[in-house]
Amino acid sequence: MMRIAAAALHDLLVGLFRAGGSEAAEAEAVAAHLVEANLVGHDSHSAIRAPKYLAWVAAGELLPNRHATIAIDAGPLLVLDGGFGYGQVIGAEAMARAIERVRAHGLALIGIRNSGHLGRIGAWAETLAEAGLVSVHFVNTSGYGILVAPHGATERRLSANPIAAGAPGPDGPIVLDIATSATAEGKIQVARNKGEALPPGLVLDGAGRPITDPEAFYRDPPGALLPFGGHRGSGLSVFCEILAGSLTGGESSHAASPTAWRLVNNMLTLAVDPARLGDGHAFAADVARLTDWVRSARPATPGQRPLLPGEIERRTRAERLRDGIPLDPATVRQLAEAAAAHGVALPGELAETV
Repeated sequence: MMRIAAAALHDLLVGLFRAGGSEAAEAEAVAAHLVEANLVGHDSHSAIRAPKYLAWVAAGELLPNRHATIAIDAGPLLVLDGGFGYGQVIGAEAMARAIERVRAHGLALIGIRNSGHLGRIGAWAETLAEAGLVSVHFVNTSGYGILVAPHGATERRLSANPIAAGAPGPDGPIVLDIATSATAEGKIQVARNKGEALPPGLVLDGAGRPITDPEAFYRDPPGALLPFGGHRGSGLSVFCEILAGSLTGGESSHAASPTAWRLVNNMLTLAVDPARLGDGHAFAADVARLTDWVRSARPATPGQRPLLPGEIERRTRAERLRDGIPLDPATVRQLAEAAAAHGVALPGELAETV
């Protein structure tokens, strides 16, 4: 395991995406989003994704330099089409629209369909929380990302289907960012790259048997992720399909979907201005009381108080900004191979390890 400075990793990714056909602003946006995911500890949605994005671009599955277009405009109700562009760009444009519509109407319901991979969904909840808004986000794919066995089944039918929520808090955004699957497929990639076993109870092999070997997930026939919490996660996942897929027009996960040959994310975002529901100061005071109340609980481990959603990310970010971002040898190799294929120079920290 090696560590690389965030700025050096950012510059490498910018170079890769520029070489992959992205204009400067897009390359910067995608790189910044992926590096931020590394910084906050969401390594499954970070720089590890860059080689795969570039492969999708080469295959015509992901289209550089696209922007969100309006498909439906009904005041606080808005549906945007991503045109199969980078989700980091489409998501940012959608959140900017959400803020505009909430300022005008007090709330907004924003649908995104036909977007490339939207990355770390918690980033979009953070964006709105930093603007003083409360939000919830539901995501699915339209068929390419079918990975999860419904509760009581042993074969894939659903996507990992993340849910995120955010609110302004006294110490910064309070952000929940979870998959409805027991783990994210990207975390299996991370474990595979590190040569580590998976915790039990997360994954099945192609025969429906529980496994801890990440390599077995990728064999033929492929394995399946389990939903978290049994029927609870499975039920939430079904509603991600309905809300993010069916309701936005992006379609639910299905192998026969016309966009199932490429990774397409759809997202439904509900955003609210708490000040429009009464006294904004009262809202902030009550959230502060809630955070104090939760933190005052007797800790299970002495000296380690309970954490609120988003706190571990802030702590990890500070540590990784100080000490560098950890990269396993397989991820380093994949980034080096992508750099060589695109004629991009490796930063010194990586070049010394290849």
